[in-house]
Amino acid sequence: MTGTLYGIGVGPGDPELITLKALRILQRVPVIAWPAPLEGDSMARGIAAPHITHEPIEIPIRMPLETTQFPDRSVYDVAAQEIGTHLEAGRDVAALCEGDPFFYGSFMYLFGRMAPHFDVTIVPGISSLMAAAAAMKSPLAARNDLLTVVPAPLEETALSEAVTAADSVAIIKVGRHLAKVRRVLQNLDRHADAQYIAYATMAEQTIQPLSEVAAGRAPYFSLILSHKRGAAWR
Repeated sequence: MTGTLYGIGVGPGDPELITLKALRILQRVPVIAWPAPLEGDSMARGIAAPHITHEPIEIPIRMPLETTQFPDRSVYDVAAQEIGTHLEAGRDVAALCEGDPFFYGSFMYLFGRMAPHFDVTIVPGISSLMAAAAAMKSPLAARNDLLTVVPAPLEETALSEAVTAADSVAIIKVGRHLAKVRRVLQNLDRHADAQYIAYATMAEQTIQPLSEVAAGRAPYFSLILSHKRGAAWR
């Protein structure tokens, strides 16, 4: 019998925002894998840390996070081989992912390599989008609203077209694209009511009207919400 690979969504940052199913699996699996930058701590591992009460084998998946190099396919190839060795030996493996594994989650790259050969179970997690909306007390959409999730690294024209077509828009991965996003929203008269959040649910969480956010680079873990009506309930 081979082991099962679990793709575990650990949520947006607050360790309490983890599902009971994820908690149960985390506390029993003998092997835990987690993504991390080339240097420094793993956010996913940090979120899960209070819930890991045993001493599992741990597999760090370290990779460059620069846009031009991500995803580094060779890193996932190596991780898949190491994880596969444990699965073939009958050991279950939990692979951690910030937010939800299938919502811009890095776990999808492991899934593509492992699913043809092993049993894989996805455990959904609370995404940063849902957590941000709750923290900002800003409903995402109502009735027949078209909700669009737009990555900020898009080229400016494509970004503008996506925002124009949406009733409600969530712009994610803001980072160094803050000035471009601000310019697009100003040109479309969507700037005044736009709300900004960084590090949703974490200790350093910051919420501001976009108009009050200082110029410069925003954190990668930030997003902007804007609704054509100013608020979904209107």
